[in-house]
Amino acid sequence: MSAETKVQSAIDAEEGWTDEKRSHPVRLLPTKRPWYKFFDEYEYRDLYERNGLGHKWYHWFDETDSPDERRYILKLDLLITSYCLVSYWVKNLDQTNINNAYVSGMQEELHLQGNALVDMQVMYNVGCVVTQLPFLYLFPKVRMNILIPGLDIIWGLFTLAQYRATNKAQMMAYRFLVGCAEGPFFPGVHYVLGAWFKSHEIQRRGGIFYMGLMLGSTTAGLLQAAVFKHLNGVNNLSGWRWMFIVDAIITIPIGILGFFIWPGTPDKLHSFFFSQKDAEIAKRRAERNGTSKPKGFRLEVLKRALTSWHLPVLVIWDVLFWNSSGQSYGVFILWLKSLNRYSTVMQNNLSAIPPALGVLYIFIICFGADIFRSRWFFLCLSQTINWINLVILAVWYVPESAKWFAFMVQYFSIAMSSVLYGWANDILRHDDEYRSLILIVMNALAQQSTIWTPLIFWQTVDQPRYLKGFTFAGTVSFTLVMWTMVVLYFFKKDERKYYFERLREKDESESATSQDKNED
Repeated sequence: MSAETKVQSAIDAEEGWTDEKRSHPVRLLPTKRPWYKFFDEYEYRDLYERNGLGHKWYHWFDETDSPDERRYILKLDLLITSYCLVSYWVKNLDQTNINNAYVSGMQEELHLQGNALVDMQVMYNVGCVVTQLPFLYLFPKVRMNILIPGLDIIWGLFTLAQYRATNKAQMMAYRFLVGCAEGPFFPGVHYVLGAWFKSHEIQRRGGIFYMGLMLGSTTAGLLQAAVFKHLNGVNNLSGWRWMFIVDAIITIPIGILGFFIWPGTPDKLHSFFFSQKDAEIAKRRAERNGTSKPKGFRLEVLKRALTSWHLPVLVIWDVLFWNSSGQSYGVFILWLKSLNRYSTVMQNNLSAIPPALGVLYIFIICFGADIFRSRWFFLCLSQTINWINLVILAVWYVPESAKWFAFMVQYFSIAMSSVLYGWANDILRHDDEYRSLILIVMNALAQQSTIWTPLIFWQTVDQPRYLKGFTFAGTVSFTLVMWTMVVLYFFKKDERKYYFERLREKDESESATSQDKNED
């Protein structure tokens, strides 16, 4: 036994590994396959990754995780997942504050008329789309521990600049620049999560990350209410202007903190908190999950994207998701304003209720998808509830209590986001450059659809009913449920193919070992 093998054996013994746990031999498919196994996403993976071992839904860790690996996962949660949550919180604080500012005096002070609000929202989306495409090449190349916190700081500075706007044109320019900085953030974080976490772990972490969106939307309303109440008129600045200043004061220090705690990706690990042992565990987990290392941009990656099912199917899937709701266009707060019943402070406070409930919806959808190992079911569940609320709002002439119910559950529509992107990460896990390309393209093409769909279906002049918008989103939501089954079909085909590749590798390895023994 070589010295290197002895060292590895000692590490394995310390971690609690046995030969049986480490080897995970590939098991053969059962001779009879029940029809319902089509809906089991882990049907093939359990045969080559877990050796048929069971899974207890109430466990945070997997049964195959060693003690050191569990400590390592906790470290990932403390550093990566927690920073994702906080950073996404400030991102959405800076993104959604435009709706609160609009109903808190900005409309009157900047003399905004017609579709001014949706125009500014669209300009933000344009900025997001413009800057995403270059990063399909950059993600595998750059150090993510610098890129992600750097983006935080840049959009914090542009958020601050918005307090100086004196007309619609200036505000649209600032929104474009904020969008340019925020655009690569979302796919970038999912790219990093996919590099660290395995398929049955990523939905929960992505869900915690996505809770930042709800917290940002929630605190935007509460913070705007507090700022308007206490700072309106201070130093001759309106309350809505102070909102952008306060947001920047929160955002920029979080970006600076990220340089010290965000570790980047396993292949370009840079952190004060990770040891060499952690790096070895990361390597081992990637091998067991089938996650590849970056190989450099290759033309065959682009060719594969243009000829495989991944690009068209996943892009359509994401486009449907991005257009399945109207909550980002301020439909609830504009409805509250139309009632002429609440003060500006109360409108902002009430607007915080739906995203606050959204935290619960994320917990149900994202944690449910991981714990019960069924992503398709929880995606369909979230969109079924979303479809119900959209039907109520499209009908409109219903009791006011029904409208309140519909607005209160509208964040079910986006609670599925981390399940969708986590599943996409899992589908693409075998090639890092390919994963970067598809994640960026699907997100960019999906988000570009929100540049023109609001101009057709969510015009500000249609407030508060938005008949076209709610009808459009309801149709999209129903289609999204159907398309999720298409994704499941192609995913199972890929998993079956990969399973047989592993089975063939096992047979070749056993044949080579047997031949070596015979020669000896």
